[in-house]
Amino acid sequence: MTKQDRAVRTRLALIRSAAEQFEARGYVRASLAEISAGAGVSSGALHFHFANKAAVAEAVERAAARALRRAALPGRGGDRCALQRLVDVTHRMARLLCADTVVRAGLRLNTEAVAGRVRDLRREWREWVHELLAEAERRGELAAGMPPHRTGAVVLAATTGIEVLAREDRGLLVRPSLTDLWCLLLPCVAAPHLAGELRPAGTDPDHPELTVEPAADAGGRAEPSPAGFALR
Repeated sequence: MTKQDRAVRTRLALIRSAAEQFEARGYVRASLAEISAGAGVSSGALHFHFANKAAVAEAVERAAARALRRAALPGRGGDRCALQRLVDVTHRMARLLCADTVVRAGLRLNTEAVAGRVRDLRREWREWVHELLAEAERRGELAAGMPPHRTGAVVLAATTGIEVLAREDRGLLVRPSLTDLWCLLLPCVAAPHLAGELRPAGTDPDHPELTVEPAADAGGRAEPSPAGFALR
């Protein structure tokens, strides 16, 4: 193994260990000593890669953001029903949250007042939902009296609520939970001609393969892409 390979592996291990600490303890209570110990490296090795705890948190959040955007990418564009694409992506996001600590920690960090935060993942999710629902309206897929802003408010409240509650009960992220949600929502928001065509359980395979692959950041170093969904 080359020196560069070892550095990449150490950085990945530190990000993964940091995610575990941030998810379990939050930003303030997590310590650099615990993060380096969890990665099996010295504090000096940690500081070689990250200047401080804020820099570690930024790396975790950036990796989570990349994975979430990749998971949402298949929902954009194409000729398939926009509402079905929305259903599919919520299931994909739930599987991603189930599968990867980095994504869960990134979302938790994003809701905490972490100094230097440069992105708002929930705002990105909100914009994406409204964008897809606007497309559904243009295609005549929404029921009368259900404009995108009203439908989006319901979808955002439901999906964000599931994500927050799932911190205590991971079972809320399993497929049947979201299927039940869509079984309730779709008859209210979908145009009548789509009745019987939409699949509340989604159209993706039951058990998509999940992988963790490194992706180079702007400095040429590697960070984890904590999921194997259609990547961008």
